[in-house]
Amino acid sequence: MAQHSTHPGGASRVRRRALFGTVVLVVLVALAGLAAYLTRDGRGSSGTPAPPPSSPSVTSSAPSASGSSTPYTRPRTLPIPPNTHDPIAYGKAAAAALWSYDTRAYSQPELRKALRRWLTTDAKYADPASVDKVVPSTVLWKEMAANGQFATAKVYEGHFPNAFTRALQEDPGAITQAYVYAVTVSGKQSIAWKGSPAGGAESRSTTLAVQCRPDRPCALVGVMPSVAP
Repeated sequence: MAQHSTHPGGASRVRRRALFGTVVLVVLVALAGLAAYLTRDGRGSSGTPAPPPSSPSVTSSAPSASGSSTPYTRPRTLPIPPNTHDPIAYGKAAAAALWSYDTRAYSQPELRKALRRWLTTDAKYADPASVDKVVPSTVLWKEMAANGQFATAKVYEGHFPNAFTRALQEDPGAITQAYVYAVTVSGKQSIAWKGSPAGGAESRSTTLAVQCRPDRPCALVGVMPSVAP
């Protein structure tokens, strides 16, 4: 028989994970349902209209912390979230950060800590565990560091998933309850190491939950368990 966790934060983490899973599911299926779920505790809408959605067809590289755009993000320093109110631009930057690492420049705990800074400060929605899963394990990181391995990312495209777009068109006001957007990003991750500067590359795609409230810059909610078209 399963035992209940006695750790003080155990129940809280379980509730947060359950809430995130619900938000992800509802965001992709119907924003109206998301609004109903998120307002069950009596919180009202801010009444502020949602930020205008970006064109799904826009293709560009993920912006760096300075706001400039480069084809490849070489993470010699830890990734810093951009200051933007555009969920697609933020999603693309977050994907580039999640697909990039440099074992020569910093430790695995330092990268995990840096990526957690991308998360929304709304603890009710943030899912740090989904971000931690993207970072190589401690054991794997040690092996990669011995070979001086690093990865760079090139972002080709970012868009709202089809189901999200349809739901947003059907009920634009529903997004104002939590301002959580689903963003699907595609690109390429290139890996290199000592003695193999060319390394290898593979296509990558991910769907992220991004929160963009009107009164603050966008922030990451979490990484969705599957890619939504």
